Amino acid sequence: MARPVLLWLTRDLRLADNPALDAAVRTGRPIAAVFVLDDVSPGTWARGAASRWFLAGALESLARAIAACGGRLLLRRGPADRVVAEVARTIDAEAVHWTRGYDDASRRLEERLADRLGELGIAARSFPGFTIHEPEALRQRGGEPYRVYTPFSRAWLEREPPGRPLPVPERLRFLAPEIASETVDSLALRPTKPDWAGGLRAAWDVSEDGAEVLLERFLAGPIWSYGRARDFPGRPGVSRLSPHLAVGTISPRRIYWAARARAEAEGRDFGAAWPFLRQLVWREFAWSNLFHFPDLPDRPLRPEFTRFPWQEDPAALRAWRKGRTGYPIVDAGMRELWTTGWMHNRVRMIVGSFLTKDLLIPWQEGERWFWDTLVDADLANNAMGWQWVAGCGIDAAPYFRIFNPVLQAKKFDPDGAYVRRWVPELAKLPNDWIHEPWAAPPLVLEEAGVRLGATYPRPIVDHAQARKRALAAFEAIRAG
Repeated sequence: MARPVLLWLTRDLRLADNPALDAAVRTGRPIAAVFVLDDVSPGTWARGAASRWFLAGALESLARAIAACGGRLLLRRGPADRVVAEVARTIDAEAVHWTRGYDDASRRLEERLADRLGELGIAARSFPGFTIHEPEALRQRGGEPYRVYTPFSRAWLEREPPGRPLPVPERLRFLAPEIASETVDSLALRPTKPDWAGGLRAAWDVSEDGAEVLLERFLAGPIWSYGRARDFPGRPGVSRLSPHLAVGTISPRRIYWAARARAEAEGRDFGAAWPFLRQLVWREFAWSNLFHFPDLPDRPLRPEFTRFPWQEDPAALRAWRKGRTGYPIVDAGMRELWTTGWMHNRVRMIVGSFLTKDLLIPWQEGERWFWDTLVDADLANNAMGWQWVAGCGIDAAPYFRIFNPVLQAKKFDPDGAYVRRWVPELAKLPNDWIHEPWAAPPLVLEEAGVRLGATYPRPIVDHAQARKRALAAFEAIRAG
């Protein structure tokens, strides 16, 4: 039998539109597949608890698909460069194929792997697939990376449309190597005691098919009103595809072409889909940032923020995490996150502004909490998003842009549907008071069964005073 190709699965847990897999099939050789849980390689951000839960489902789904093709998905743990090279040697692979990573730790790991494979006489072949355009492909005329989103998006749009997504290859021939393998259970990706994942199980179908269901549902209507509806968390206006993009159960190219095909089939102007598709461009802007600025997850890109007088306030941080700040829109978002592993993007901005500007708690604390609790935890998006909202990164909202949580809630949750769902102790409050219960007349609170400080907390900070404090802190670092 011909020597096989080893497919090292990284962020591409799918059979459709997988260039590394497609290239392996075109060699005519049998294919073995391996996934390595690597929490130990230098610089690696070990997956957070919620994304590990999502990963478990994606691996089980992919393992079933590979088994249907006669194969076996090998699961291992450890330093991926060593583990993949060892598996390749054991099965006498002719080559190893994988999808490129763009963070510094992944790039260094892939270099080490290529060196190890070279010593073994095994070919190392990496492929694109995690983004539509490679991060290094978009630069300013002088060769510098883009530091502002608008010109980056313009350059992105001026490039040729991406190639069409690859179908699931015909006549897939996977191997079932009789060598040691972990199981999804032995990788301990899911919680045991306590089992906090009930809300996640209710919210997500973690599979390649599940991603397709979400995509079709979104294309059936919400995508065409996305520009108007995306900011309202109480309405079904967004795709919820982000965790599938993060783990690779769907590709960005598949989403792009599915939207284009639907527009053509329904006789729509494809431009109507661009308010949504720009979110894919924003994602690629984040990965371009991380590619060019490897310290993005750890250090502010605006150096003056290294002098910012952040506060250490464990009690306030704990209240924010638990959704007990006394600001209903903030608390609703944090409770949605804890229950489902996901949060509406408008609310992510509100809770991020509240943490960094109302509480003056370092953005890295929010970044770490989101990394642990989001099923769509994405290193580049998470880091850039937190630096954006804190005002210390590329294309950042100015620091003096401080979200007023009450005004934001009244504008984007006008009927209180979102708050009522996630903060049920306030559900009986009238619309006039649902977003600022501390201002409600005593009789209104009594009739709604709300006792401030007992059934629902009073605000842990006065927003008006907190805003003044944040602006004073900003002026202090700007003055040097």
